Amino acid sequence: MAKYDEKFKLEVVRRYRAGGIGATALAREYGVARTLVKQWIAEFQLHGPAGLQRKGHTQYSAQFKLEALERMQREDLSRTRLQRILGIKDPGAIARWQRQYHEGGFPALLARPKGRRPKMTTSPPAPPTPPDAEPDSRTREQLLKENEYLRAEVAYLKKLDALIRAEQRQTRRAKRK
Repeated sequence: MAKYDEKFKLEVVRRYRAGGIGATALAREYGVARTLVKQWIAEFQLHGPAGLQRKGHTQYSAQFKLEALERMQREDLSRTRLQRILGIKDPGAIARWQRQYHEGGFPALLARPKGRRPKMTTSPPAPPTPPDAEPDSRTREQLLKENEYLRAEVAYLKKLDALIRAEQRQTRRAKRK
C-alpha cells in the first residue's frame, strides 16, 4: 500500500469539502482507493488536520484495548467507527483485540515480548531425577563397561539398518528391470 503525505491527503479532503465532487470521483481522479478517501474524510472530520498526520508504530496498553472494546459495546459502534474515533491507523487492530479478548480474556491483551526466545539460559538446567531414585552405586569401571556395551549396540543397529536399506534398494532396482 502506498503511503501518502499529509499535503496530498489534505488536498483531497479540501476538494471533497468544497463540494461538487464525491469520494468515489475523487478517488478515481487521484488514483487512490475509495475507502482511503472516505477514511481521510472521516479522520479530518473527527480530528481536523491532525487526523491526517502519519503516526508511528503505536503500542496500546491492555487497559486501553479493553476500554476501547467496552466503549464499542456500550455505544454500539462499528469497528471502523471506533477506529476513526480513537485515531487508530491499523485497520485490523480492533478485530484482533476482540479475537484475543474472546479467546483469552484480559491477559491475552497484554503486550508480548518481541523477538526470539533465548535458546539457552545462563546456566543449563539440572537433568531431572526421578523422585524415588536412589543414588547410583556403580563404580566408574562398571559405568565405562556399560557405556562401551551401549556404543557397540548402537553401532550394530546402525549396520543392520544400513544392510536392510541396501537390500531394499537392490530389490527396487531388480523390479525396475
